[in-house]
Amino acid sequence: MDLRPLSSTARARAGYLLLWAVLAAPVTYARLTPPWRPHEVPLLAGALALLGLAVALGRRRPLVAVLVVVAGSLVDGNVVFAIPVFGFLAGLRDARATPAAAVFAAIAVTGTVLNLGLLDTEPAVWFQLASVLLFAGVFPWLLGRLRRQHRALAEAGRRHAERERRSAAERVRLRERARIAQDMHDSLGHDLSLIALRAGALELAAGLSPAHRTEAGELRASVAAATERLHEVIGVLREEPTRRPPGETVADLVDGARDAGMTVRLGGGPAADALAGLPPLVAHAVHRVVREALTNAARYAPGAPVTVTVARAADSVTVEVVNPPAPAGPLAGPVSHGSGLLALRERVRLTGGALDAGPRDGGWAVTARLPVADGASPDDSPPDEGCPDGDPAPVGVPGEGGWPADEARRLREARRRVRRSVLVAFGAPAGLAMVLALVYYPLATAGAVLDRPGYDRLRLGEPRDTLGLPRRQADPPPRGAAPGCEFYTDGNFPFAAPAWRLCFRDGRLVSKERIAS
Repeated sequence: MDLRPLSSTARARAGYLLLWAVLAAPVTYARLTPPWRPHEVPLLAGALALLGLAVALGRRRPLVAVLVVVAGSLVDGNVVFAIPVFGFLAGLRDARATPAAAVFAAIAVTGTVLNLGLLDTEPAVWFQLASVLLFAGVFPWLLGRLRRQHRALAEAGRRHAERERRSAAERVRLRERARIAQDMHDSLGHDLSLIALRAGALELAAGLSPAHRTEAGELRASVAAATERLHEVIGVLREEPTRRPPGETVADLVDGARDAGMTVRLGGGPAADALAGLPPLVAHAVHRVVREALTNAARYAPGAPVTVTVARAADSVTVEVVNPPAPAGPLAGPVSHGSGLLALRERVRLTGGALDAGPRDGGWAVTARLPVADGASPDDSPPDEGCPDGDPAPVGVPGEGGWPADEARRLREARRRVRRSVLVAFGAPAGLAMVLALVYYPLATAGAVLDRPGYDRLRLGEPRDTLGLPRRQADPPPRGAAPGCEFYTDGNFPFAAPAWRLCFRDGRLVSKERIAS
């Protein structure tokens, strides 16, 4: 015996078959129960075929499946048991509310026109049919929609938990990198500083031969260079890894943008001359500013010419990337939250510089000014606030529960949708029932109300034609109907139930009484 688990397709088909069997049970039982009539078999086959069609459509077209079973209930009344099932599935599988409202409204209007306009159905029967649509169709649809919202909320929570897990792992990694950098700064930096100090003292010592003095000076210079390289390594450890290709220059970035179809002009003289001799961290920041600005220009101002200017001064370097308005607007894509500029501004700040980005003459300009000497080194940058034990802050703008702002916004929206669905699931049926009652009441009471004063004026023995009774009688109650008796309502809300029973014999009133409600 093969005990291997069924595939997802096989399980889905088995579920569809089981659903069809369950829905077909009441129809089959009613048709196969004696007494049998000649047309039972064709009606049974037609009802089962409609149920099979509804099950087949229920996955991709759940609202069409609702229409099929509503139409099937006209062929066989037992198909009505399938309406709540497919109403629930429609709410569960289709996120759109407007098409469902249109379908149920169309069913209600069509049923009302057929029953009250063409078939001359009694208002009580129409009210029962409308109630069936409400509680067998609309209410299950609302429950299915509520279940869908709960699933969406659970999925949003799962995504948030996964994002938080990744953020926690990233914080651990960055914390360890920061600790390594701090250890290197505290131990090696201190030792190298002492070595440089002693080499300088040795260089100035009296009685030292010129050759040894020269070697001592070289030793001091070597230690100073090693200290500077140590600071650079510490800066690399404290920042996130970059994706800059080895040896790529600003001119290479401009050439690459031109090859991609952008119109880019490099101003301010040769970029290689302006960047020559820059500290590695400053040169890297310049590269990042140009790359990020070109990327933003390509996305938000496609087709607009871009001017890249790199200007070198005695103690600073200025990078400016300017573009006019886009001729045809930005490219389609997700809404930007400015995280790229935030990261770029922080990178420039770590070098002791400042970044300015904003509109200019209808376009956009990014300007960065970075010091070449006496700038703030990365190891002197202030620690992130709000993070105990020196933990780096999570990437992104803080939001609810430490999550990024966009993730927190999605979570709030999911919770809001669930609360709204709960209110609709419980409030809509009550509201629709009230609407039905308000529609049903005037239909049931039109020409059928006998008020209390009119009832009191009735005298036994008077001919019926002289009593001035309403032109239409109320439907008799399940118990109490008798030959020769008529029933009238006093207009009680909301169902206008019969309140008076008048009995006649030979055209004269022989008894009158109030029916206990």
